[in-house]
Parts: sequence; C-alpha cells; structure tokens
Amino acid sequence: VADRIGVAVMTLYTHVAGKAELVELMVDTAMRERDLPGPGDPDRPDGRRPQVELYAQRTRAVHRRHPWLREASTVRIPRGPGTMAQQEYLLLALQQTGLPPREMFAAAGAIATHVDAAAREEAETAQADNATGQSWDAWWAERQHVWEEYFDVAEYPTMSQVWVEGDFEEADESDPEDSYDYGLQRLLDGIQARSRRFH
Repeated sequence: VADRIGVAVMTLYTHVAGKAELVELMVDTAMRERDLPGPGDPDRPDGRRPQVELYAQRTRAVHRRHPWLREASTVRIPRGPGTMAQQEYLLLALQQTGLPPREMFAAAGAIATHVDAAAREEAETAQADNATGQSWDAWWAERQHVWEEYFDVAEYPTMSQVWVEGDFEEADESDPEDSYDYGLQRLLDGIQARSRRFH
C-alpha cells in the first residue's frame, strides 16, 4: 500500500491506528469492487437464484484479483461499504422467499461462507502453483505411484467403489459440476425448499 501511494510505510499509521485497521480498510475496499447491483439496477438479474449466482461470481473474481484476501481473517469481518453492501444484496435477494428474518440471515451467512471458503481455496491453489511452478494436475501425476503401489482397496472399499463406478478417468466438461458448483446449487435448492417463493 505504501509503495502504491508513494510514501514511507510508517506514514500510513498517521491515518490508521494500526495494521489490523489497515487490513480491514483494504478488505472493505477490495469488496467494493464487486459493485453489487441494487434494486432497479439494469445489471441486477431477474430471479433470486441468478442474483445469488452473480454475487458468487463477483466475489470469486475479487479473490482472484486480490489473492492476499485469503490471509485476512473473516472471524470479525469489518463493517464498511463493501461488506455492508454484501449483506444488503444477499438479504434483498432472499427477501421474497417467505423465510422468517432469522432464517434469511442464516441463509445469507451460509451462502457467504460457502463462496468465501471456495474463493480462498482457489487462491491458495493458485498461490501454490505459482510458488512451485507445478500445477495441481502435475502435482497429482507425480504421486500416481502412491496409488498404484500402496493404495489398499480392502482398507478403503467405499472410496474404491465410488472411483470405479464414477468413471472419473473418462470425465469431461459435460459431467456434473465441481464441488463448488455442486455445493452452491444444493445450498440454493435447500433454501428454495424451505421457502415459498424462492426461484
């Protein structure tokens, strides 16, 4: 931050109390980049599910642009324009579901937790790829011998059965979603099942 604005590092602390406050401001500024559309905005999709999916897409995009976000704690998330916009956007998307207020908050929190966790894992994977110069697929390929030489089918019968019956080696882009997409869609299915008008 100091390099970008052309000042000495310690100069920053004439404007903020300490590192924790600086990181909070950085997180909130990054989250404002999502530019989540409000009611009446032509960029806001029709339908509750597409609105949540847009939130997820834009949140993951921010994490890709700012991989350092994975190191920022979300235990006590800062309350600024970026994070408050997130809460407002998700609650508005869920408002017409018929869920009681407490369930709306729980649903919004569940969505945010799922998306953030997936975005952080994606950033961590990209960081590992960059640091080692080795892709995820290459890393696994290098360890293929472990499966061939040491994997005990009798010890892990369920894993073996699922792998064989799933035809994973023949998988292509037309096959079911990855775990992130699967989790988000099933989460939205569950919210829809609990609501009267979620679609």
